[in-house]
Amino acid sequence: MGDETRSKFKRICVFCGSNSGNRTVFSDAAFDLGREMVNRRISLIYGGGSVGLMGMISQAVYDGGCHVLGVIPKALVPIEISGETVGEVKVVSDMHERKAVMAEQADAFIALPGGYGTMEEVMEMITWSQLGIHDKPIGLLNVDGYYNSLLELFDKGVHEGFIKPACRHIVISATNANELLAKMELYTPLHKQVAPRQSWEIAEVL
Repeated sequence: MGDETRSKFKRICVFCGSNSGNRTVFSDAAFDLGREMVNRRISLIYGGGSVGLMGMISQAVYDGGCHVLGVIPKALVPIEISGETVGEVKVVSDMHERKAVMAEQADAFIALPGGYGTMEEVMEMITWSQLGIHDKPIGLLNVDGYYNSLLELFDKGVHEGFIKPACRHIVISATNANELLAKMELYTPLHKQVAPRQSWEIAEVL
């Protein structure tokens, strides 16, 4: 590809739903993010499913010639994998191990639209950044305003004194993949971490 742009990220973990959503705008966004990652030669780490938005982005990245690593708890294999798997699949014991493997392997994190699981995963990465466990960029792909209410809640948390203003900058958001990746490339933490990374038992957390 003559127009590809190299990224400082080698591997991005994408959190997304095992459902496709009710509108094509969500699946379009998954394919678009996959294409943008391929253009930048970024490998994908994701939840391992072959259905919903997970299946779409993994197929897009795999078809583009980039490495795909799916990490899935054994209990979800019959639910989230349908037919042939894409790329490398690592089956782990539980959700905690899944998140630890994904967090350790990734250089950055992006959340596509998704449900409780997607939100829980990205919120944990935001919290870990605040605590000082990692300093990796975290982005929300705010497709057609999907995450507007969540971003407004973060702003309210700042206004009401529950989130420090500098910590609000942990969360990067954009309405399209190209803009989001560009903003994430420029990310520099502004917040004072709760504890320095070396004080955490990283081997156990990650």
